[in-house]
Amino acid sequence: MNGTAKSDSKSPTPKGDIEAAQRVFRLEAEALRAIGDNLDETFIRAVDLIGQATGRTVVTGMGKSGHIARKISSTLSSTGTPSFYVHPGEASHGDLGMIAREDVVLALSNSGETQELGDVINYCRRFNVPLVSITARLESTLADNSDCTLLLPAIAEACPMGLAPTTSTTGMLAIGDALAIALLSRRGFTAEDFQVLHPGGKLGQNLLRVGDLMHGGDDLPLIAAEERVSEALLLMSAKGFGCAGVTDASGELIGVITDGDLRRHMSDTLLSLSCGEIMTANPKTIRSQALASEALGLMNATTITSLFVAQDRTPVGILHIHDCLRAGLA
Repeated sequence: MNGTAKSDSKSPTPKGDIEAAQRVFRLEAEALRAIGDNLDETFIRAVDLIGQATGRTVVTGMGKSGHIARKISSTLSSTGTPSFYVHPGEASHGDLGMIAREDVVLALSNSGETQELGDVINYCRRFNVPLVSITARLESTLADNSDCTLLLPAIAEACPMGLAPTTSTTGMLAIGDALAIALLSRRGFTAEDFQVLHPGGKLGQNLLRVGDLMHGGDDLPLIAAEERVSEALLLMSAKGFGCAGVTDASGELIGVITDGDLRRHMSDTLLSLSCGEIMTANPKTIRSQALASEALGLMNATTITSLFVAQDRTPVGILHIHDCLRAGLA
């Protein structure tokens, strides 16, 4: 022996890896296409049952189906359909009490014969809890006892042995997403609703509104056009935004005074001038309902650090670029 390993002619090759991956994508894509092509009134019935429930959507499944069930439950909750996951094994040991008669149960099982789901099925039938199932077998215990069954296509698992849940779990996940989005559309779920449920993370940051971050009320640095610049300087120092909004007799914003305006009019008589004489007229403003990211973009484009928020030219707030940065916008 010289310590050199002999090559195994049966060892996987890079080409074989690509072919194996392509087979996975092909089979899973076929499954998704088949599910979409065969949608019918059954899907509408499932959306009806979930949408009409006055309680929550309880999603359950065992093994890999359980992992998919958790994700579906999370997606439902984040898009306006309150939901939680119940482990079927734990359900048999007390967690059935988590399911109320006002709820609807969504159960996942490729075979439809998952033993651990038996007690959940019996509980739903005993207390008349609506049961929606996702399974590949219409003639199964789960399907037979469901109010509505969403059928997975008869397409082989992507695993070459046909054993590892792959194609089936991809189909389950897609059906769960479809249910969530259909329910979202029915409810008229908006970007504002989405932001309420996603206050943290990048999604929440991207959906923040100017009104969520702006300063209002007594924090507003506003001064009348006829007031002297000396008063504007005191106001700017007190409020700390580096500017002052100039208003007319009706309270509308007609201009803004910044450090730059003060430098451009520097003279011995500066402090005795009126604010209207040195202001920059027609300042940039933004709506309180605009996305904060839009405000940040406007400030960057115009090289300003503060932006007045106005409603029909009446100032209702002010937003500083630091407010956007503190909120995680960049």
